[in-house]
Amino acid sequence: MEIQIKWGVLSTAWIATDFVIPAMLKSKYSKLIAIASRSEQKAKDIAEQFDIPKYYASYQDLLDDATIEVVYIPLPNHLHVDWAIKALRAGKHVLVEKPIALSSAEAQKLINEARKHPELKIMEAFMYKHHPQWIKVKSLIDSGEIGVLKTIQSSFSFFDDNPDSIVNQKKLGGGSLMDIGCYPISISRYLFEAEPKSVSATIEYDPITKVDILANGILEFEEGTCTFFSAIQLMEDQYVKIFGTEGYIEIEIPFNPKSDKPAKTWLVTEGVKREMEFEICDQYALQADVFSLAILEDKKVPTDLNDAVNNMKVIEKLMESDRLGKRIEM
Repeated sequence: MEIQIKWGVLSTAWIATDFVIPAMLKSKYSKLIAIASRSEQKAKDIAEQFDIPKYYASYQDLLDDATIEVVYIPLPNHLHVDWAIKALRAGKHVLVEKPIALSSAEAQKLINEARKHPELKIMEAFMYKHHPQWIKVKSLIDSGEIGVLKTIQSSFSFFDDNPDSIVNQKKLGGGSLMDIGCYPISISRYLFEAEPKSVSATIEYDPITKVDILANGILEFEEGTCTFFSAIQLMEDQYVKIFGTEGYIEIEIPFNPKSDKPAKTWLVTEGVKREMEFEICDQYALQADVFSLAILEDKKVPTDLNDAVNNMKVIEKLMESDRLGKRIEM
């Protein structure tokens, strides 16, 4: 049997219970041994549901458990940095949900703390990067399969107008850009391997909750552009199409493909459309194993915290562009 890293989860948030915890139970190098909630009953219920050996009625009690090596943090956005810092100080490796913080300045605080603990690994949980479809897309672009990458079109949307939902609470870091707009921003920076030189945006805010419910953005890079929208009060959908000088790539379900069916991507060159089908996999399980392997082999995580800070900076500049009504230089 492979050596497995022992994990604990801070919170019974839906992203953990619906996706990450079930994935961890399938992962090769990760073993989930503890769950914490502010409600002891909720922690107990989730522990029983997933056969997790330990449960705690406080996050700090889990951090005080010396047998836990790494902590996954799916707390609301405004709690990410505080609890990631506490986890580091407790000697735990940390995988923290995206977006990393409420601002780039707050994210920088986490970097500053992480530098004090060079023996510990920490990473933002952008799970899409570990799915084979994105690894293949990146290799196709890098090898020039579609010529020179010139523009990316993408969108991510769903409908949630419940004022009690975290995504509709401004003080908790809600809104479309923070929740899902961060994905189109991340993929463009990932594929261009660069930061945008300027951005522009038009954003619609809910008059009651004050969160952004529809954001349209343009990112301008030295070599090309990304146009996207994110929305939390539109029909559920996600879309990515990547254009080069000699072809394009289209991804069926770019950000959260099903874990029980093959993912599909299409490559179009010289007028011929070729379908690529990927083996069934769970990108959350792959993410957990990539992180656990980095610990086991004492190697760098694939994406460092500077990437998380830079993604936050783009979100901030998009909001500034809408506020000032003009394109903003990065």
